[in-house]
Amino acid sequence: MQALQFKAYGGPDVLAVGEAPEPHAGKGQVRIAVRAASVNPIDWKIRAGLLSDGVELEEPVIPGVDGAGVVDEVGDGVGTVLIGDEVFGLGSATSAEYAVLDHVGPKPASMSWEDAAALPVAVETAARTLDLLGVDSGNTVLVEGAAGGVGSAAVQLAVARGATVIGTGNETNHDYIRGLGAIPTTYGAGLAERVAALAPDGVDAALDTPGKGSVPALIEIVGEPSQVVSIADFSAPERGARATSGAEERATYALAAVAGLFEQGAFVVNVQQVFPLADGAQAHRLSEGGHVRGKLVLTVDE
Repeated sequence: MQALQFKAYGGPDVLAVGEAPEPHAGKGQVRIAVRAASVNPIDWKIRAGLLSDGVELEEPVIPGVDGAGVVDEVGDGVGTVLIGDEVFGLGSATSAEYAVLDHVGPKPASMSWEDAAALPVAVETAARTLDLLGVDSGNTVLVEGAAGGVGSAAVQLAVARGATVIGTGNETNHDYIRGLGAIPTTYGAGLAERVAALAPDGVDAALDTPGKGSVPALIEIVGEPSQVVSIADFSAPERGARATSGAEERATYALAAVAGLFEQGAFVVNVQQVFPLADGAQAHRLSEGGHVRGKLVLTVDE
């Protein structure tokens, strides 16, 4: 098969499309003929060697941890997915013509492949953090980085739970954040004062998605450090807050749940830009630069 891959750690230019062996579904897994895969920050962090602990690569690596496509292999123990089903989900090495997924949800017929590929990581991460924070009806939650992939998913899922949401973002994204159902405000200095004016009765929980040093301010706003969770600042526990990487139990139930919300018109997907697989380096470069609204997606020809 053809796959986007890298043979050495480095910048986006180490990525190239080339031949790779086809994967096959194991127990509890399905294989898909990939139609689209998203680019997440974890992809370029791995490619750049930031998670390598100094160990050199022994074989080429195919990036990608989520995608969407048509099931063409079903492993033992999978009872609810059939060959020919259109699905989206979480797996590995998804930036390729074929990929194995561990957790899937049904792709609504009205949902594009690009939108479906943009959902899995963002939705699972958002649902997991909201679960950790115990966000429910009547709560007020602050989402730092509300215009990003995880942030926009967290806003919509929290609103669906009945929470009041305040979302931070650049002023150019405020209309977008407002459209998701959140009250927008800017990030940075003075955040505590701005949030206090918007939520005079206080904030119950806060989610940090960018990981750019706002955890102390979020703790000040919430008042209880454990009610602040970061998905990108792993020094948060040093201050009494929490960090989550997905190593704990994952909220895979959210895949099917968000498909239902989408069909009800209660969840929108924002794909900022779509690239063919051959232009994967450009997508990685844009993701690494930050300031992405929504998601970046790679498409694979049928």
